[in-house]
Amino acid sequence: MADPRQASGSGALETCCLERILEALKLLLSPGGSGSSSLQITKHDVLLATLKSNLSAVEDKLLKDPHWKTLKLLRDEIANKAEWPQNSVDVTWSFTSQILLWLLCLKETMIHLAADFNPGKSNPRTPEAAPALSPDTLSISQQKTVQSVLQFVVTLGVCPYLMPGVGVPLRYRTEFGAVVQDVVCLDAAPDATRRLYTSCRVLLNVAQHASLGSLIFCRHFGDIAAGLCQLGFCPTKRKPLKPEEEVLTEEERALSREALRDILNQIYQPLAVRELLTLQGGPPQACTDVKTQVRSQAPAWLRRLCGQLLSERLMRPSGVQAVVRGILEGAGEIPESDMVPGTILVTEEELSRCIEDVFKVYVVGNEPSAVLVDSLLPVLGVLFSLYCFTRQSVSHIRSLCEEILLWILGKLERKKAIASLKGFAGLDKSMPSLHSLCHFRAATQGGVMVTIKEPICDEDEDEALYQKVSSEQWQVEHLGDLLSLCQECGLAGDFFIFCLKELTHVAEENEAEFKMEPFSSKSLLELAQHHTLLVEGQEQKLLVLQLVAVLCERMSEQIFTNIAQVVDFVAATLQRACASLAHQAESTVESQTLSMSMGLVAVMLGGAVQLKSTDFAVLKQLLPLLEKVSNTYPDPVIQELAVDLRITISTHGAFSTEAVSVAAQSTLNKNDPEGKTEGQRQTSHERSTGVSRSHLEQQQSHEKSNQTGLKSNTPLIPQEVSEPNATTNQKSRNITTEQLQEVLLSAYDPQIPTRAAALRTLSRWIEQREAEALEMQEKLLKIFLENLEHEDTFVYLSAIQGVALLSDAYPEKILLGLLTQYDSGKDKHTPETRMKVGEVLMRIVRALGDMVSKYREPLIHTFLRGVRDPDSAHRASSLSNLGELCQRLDFLLGSVVHEVTACLIALAKTDPEVQVRRAAVHVIVLLLRGLSQKATEVLRDVLKDLYHLLKHVVHLEPDDVAKLHAQLALEELDEIMRNFLFPPQKLEKKIVVLP
Repeated sequence: MADPRQASGSGALETCCLERILEALKLLLSPGGSGSSSLQITKHDVLLATLKSNLSAVEDKLLKDPHWKTLKLLRDEIANKAEWPQNSVDVTWSFTSQILLWLLCLKETMIHLAADFNPGKSNPRTPEAAPALSPDTLSISQQKTVQSVLQFVVTLGVCPYLMPGVGVPLRYRTEFGAVVQDVVCLDAAPDATRRLYTSCRVLLNVAQHASLGSLIFCRHFGDIAAGLCQLGFCPTKRKPLKPEEEVLTEEERALSREALRDILNQIYQPLAVRELLTLQGGPPQACTDVKTQVRSQAPAWLRRLCGQLLSERLMRPSGVQAVVRGILEGAGEIPESDMVPGTILVTEEELSRCIEDVFKVYVVGNEPSAVLVDSLLPVLGVLFSLYCFTRQSVSHIRSLCEEILLWILGKLERKKAIASLKGFAGLDKSMPSLHSLCHFRAATQGGVMVTIKEPICDEDEDEALYQKVSSEQWQVEHLGDLLSLCQECGLAGDFFIFCLKELTHVAEENEAEFKMEPFSSKSLLELAQHHTLLVEGQEQKLLVLQLVAVLCERMSEQIFTNIAQVVDFVAATLQRACASLAHQAESTVESQTLSMSMGLVAVMLGGAVQLKSTDFAVLKQLLPLLEKVSNTYPDPVIQELAVDLRITISTHGAFSTEAVSVAAQSTLNKNDPEGKTEGQRQTSHERSTGVSRSHLEQQQSHEKSNQTGLKSNTPLIPQEVSEPNATTNQKSRNITTEQLQEVLLSAYDPQIPTRAAALRTLSRWIEQREAEALEMQEKLLKIFLENLEHEDTFVYLSAIQGVALLSDAYPEKILLGLLTQYDSGKDKHTPETRMKVGEVLMRIVRALGDMVSKYREPLIHTFLRGVRDPDSAHRASSLSNLGELCQRLDFLLGSVVHEVTACLIALAKTDPEVQVRRAAVHVIVLLLRGLSQKATEVLRDVLKDLYHLLKHVVHLEPDDVAKLHAQLALEELDEIMRNFLFPPQKLEKKIVVLP
């Protein structure tokens, strides 16, 4: 193609205005004034008429407007030098040809403006020191116009002429693309291949300008690459064509091949890898659904070509990194057309194949290298989320996810591994995660797929908050399970120590909050920002406390694998003790934890571990902290022990006092509940044998830093200390009346942690059958019932637990009263209180087990009356309790089975509230699961009615959750009937011994 710039030497470029060219482009895209948005709703004839109208409008403007005369000269000069047919019976090609001419005009104008730009030297001492902006720079609105023009060129001049299997079909991209595919006339001249060649060559010509090239390749590189692949590498007919019959010459095909390799070498390599993988496509799909069958399989020649080009990308410098990035960076992109709730973004087969490939490449097939390990870091957050999701149900990819996570955590540097665990726990929000609009869903074949979330309505904010909190909770629990498998390598111990250090930071931050400046000196914006930071800080603190609690529960005593980890643990404990003393928050649990950690040091120094000189160098890290404890701690026994430990460490064990030996022996004897040392030395750091751990929490909550002390230090009591004490308590422990009265008073404390700890203490005493507590059962029941009214979750859940335990001990005295309260109207008790009582009744039913048959009549009558309550939440609660009860009654359900069935059918079909209909269907699921093979006998009179009900729900119920419950019930019923009709054959022989 001739250079249009040489043809414009008459001076037209000197006066041509950049804005005029963009105005002409806008006129071609009108009506609508916003690019292609107005044309996307046109159909066939309307689209053709609009294209003709826009072409005529531009020509009229060029002929009639004197200001456009110079622009017309430039356009005509470039058109005369063009080597492609510009007019056609097909309006779409005439329109595309004109756009290509205007793009060439735009490019030549921008080049000329940049060449003539000669900015003067600016004075660096003045505000005008910044360099002047080049006149060929496009504004944001001008860039949007050019992007719209390029979209039309690719849609009208490239995509319609691609062969089946080459690129993504146009009709599956947008509704406008489907219309364009139908209006393009492929039989009209010029030939389709010639049109494709012209569009690709002109776009590459325009892309030689840097700013225009970035706009072209950023969004349309894949389509241009597909066109060049077809032009340069698509096999031709075997019979040689005559020169006049050839659409493309061999020279033009060679130019296309060369252009493809040039742009592949110039652009961002991960982008090239991603687009080549897209062109290469995957295996043929068996799906026949038009919506999911996006494209046909790529032809063989294109697959081979893409494989060869990908191999070349791999062999370039940093090729492996480019390939990995190309795969991973493309994984998070979601087209706007797919942002419809329920849309499947990643199918079960695709995700399973991806996990299997990652497992083969990383875990099985390669030795660990820094590049390989680091390449997996961007997707670790998503991989952990997938692992947590698979832990909620049965999935064949769970073990693969677990193996991949364990492999990467073991191969990473320790700092990076700890940082990754912080991201898993939610302490580091910067870790990449699954897109906020996406979530995992269970698939039919035991795998997982990725879909678009349903939007959250304003009415569902509480449900969304509950799901967020519960999701964070089970993520932390699954993290604890994962770390329990990493104890041998020391990663679990290091992360546990990191969490303990975070607890120290929590204590120090609490101290800083007390010293904050008054609000009167802050503006409203500063107050709002301060409030936001406080909320985020509280969430972080609670997460740390929960994480430490889970780790203490999941980890075994072998969590520490070397002396350095034990020293770090002791240092973190001493540091936290010093931080607590700084704001006078010393408590019994703090004292006990401190003495335990110092006892561990005494055990090591006492000969339980063979210490080397290097170990003493590590132990010397404790000397400054021990000195601080010896100078500031109020307990004289701990002060003395801290001084003696400093002396022993400093002398490398050459001098050891009697106090160190006694502390070591005391720590070792705590494993023995009959140990005499515990009884002989009743000092402040051995009070754990006299007071339960919950009571210690209640005492500690009186201090200023109750949030920090309530949960942060309690789990630090090692298992070998707390469990023998619990055993001793159950056997020979007798609480005093003074202790009981103190806890009873604390149950009315206005401080929420104090009240909740007291309720938990009372519950534990009831569970341990403490005589002093059981003698006051009426008083305790009153306390628990009054705390059911409390709005704080921690308090009323503790009260629910207490009532359930008390009812388990005295069901005949308490159960009937609870049923009366549950059956009362809104005028006597609030709906929230009745729901809480319903939760108590559910726990009682579960605890009674087979003994629930004794209270069958009052329970069933109360629940059946509850399903007719005006409050929908109470109806759903009654149904849940009815399901728990029915699955435990077995054959005793026979006399009321008709009443229960009639109730469930009526509610599932006619109740206006969706949660009630869900609960009714869920009762049937529980009933069938509980009865199992007994269902054919217990439900034989109503089994047909239940089957018809479930089929009715599956076909007519609008709610998807209710449908799912019904489908699960049908599967249970199907399994029951199969086993009934075709019982498993047992190869057994019965031998009878005659008398």
